[in-house]
Amino acid sequence: MNPPTALVSVQPLTPVRESSIGRLLVDMGKITLEDAEEIIRQQKEKGMRFGEAAQSLGLITEADIQQVLARQFDYSYLEPGLGNFAPELVTVYEPFSEQAETLRTIRSQLMLRWFANGNKSLAVVSANPGEGASLFAANLAVVFSQLGEQTLLVDANLRNPRQQQIFNLTGKQGLSDILGGRADLDAIAEVEYFDNLSVLQAGTIPPNPQELISRRSFGPLTLSISKLFDVVIYDVSAFSAGADALAIAARAGGVLLVARKNETRIADINAMADHFGRVGTEVIGSVMVDF
Repeated sequence: MNPPTALVSVQPLTPVRESSIGRLLVDMGKITLEDAEEIIRQQKEKGMRFGEAAQSLGLITEADIQQVLARQFDYSYLEPGLGNFAPELVTVYEPFSEQAETLRTIRSQLMLRWFANGNKSLAVVSANPGEGASLFAANLAVVFSQLGEQTLLVDANLRNPRQQQIFNLTGKQGLSDILGGRADLDAIAEVEYFDNLSVLQAGTIPPNPQELISRRSFGPLTLSISKLFDVVIYDVSAFSAGADALAIAARAGGVLLVARKNETRIADINAMADHFGRVGTEVIGSVMVDF
C-alpha cells in the first residue's frame, strides 16, 4: 500500500512583493513581473533602492515614482490624460503646481475657520455665470479628499450644472431627482481613482429649480448627507441667476464667494455678502480665481 500523498498547491513566486513600490508599479502597469526581477537584481548589485534601480534601468520615470509615493501615502492624483477629467482640475493633474498649493492654503484656512467648529457643509457661489465657481468647487473638493476627508461635492446648480462634465460622470440621476422623489442617496457616485471623493450631480434639469430647492425635503437631505461625509461642498448657481444661491447657502450655513480675475466687480461681491448676511448665512471669505 502506498503511503498517503500530501497535496500541495504551488503558486508562482512574485519577487515584486519584496518591495511595496515594486508591487504598486506592477499594479499600475508601469512595469512587468520580469522587469521587477531585473530591478531587484540591479538593486542588490548596486545597493540601490528599488525606485532608483528602476530609474537607472530606464524602466520608469521620476513622475512614476512620485505617483507611486502618492499612492503609498494615500494622496491621489493622476497623470495628464488619465481619467478623462477636465484638464482644469489642477489638483488632479498638477498637484505640485502653484495653483494647487494655493488651493491647499485655502483648504487649511477653511479647516481652521469653518470645519474645525463642527460645520460640515459649505456653499461656493459666484456673482455671475462663467466666473469659475464650479471649477473652484471641484478643485476644492479634490484637495479635501486628498487630506483624507470623506468629501462629497454636490452639484446644486440646477440651471447650468458642470460637475458631470468636469468629472466625466455617466449617471443620469442626481439632486433634482432626489428632491423630486424619483431617486435616493444611491445617486451619489464615487469618483474613480479617488477613494475619499464622491459627487452628487445635478440630475434631470427641472423647469422649476428655485421651487425644487426650496422644498422642505431639502433640509432632511442635507442632514442625511452631513452624517455620511466629513466635508460637503455645494456648487451653486450664480447669485445673479436667481434666489437658488440664497436658499442653498442657508441650508449649508456658510458660503465662500468666488470672484474671477479682471471680470467680477467689487460691487457685486459686496452685494452678495450683504444679501447672505441678511438671511443669516455666514460669509466665510472670498477668493479670486483665474481658471
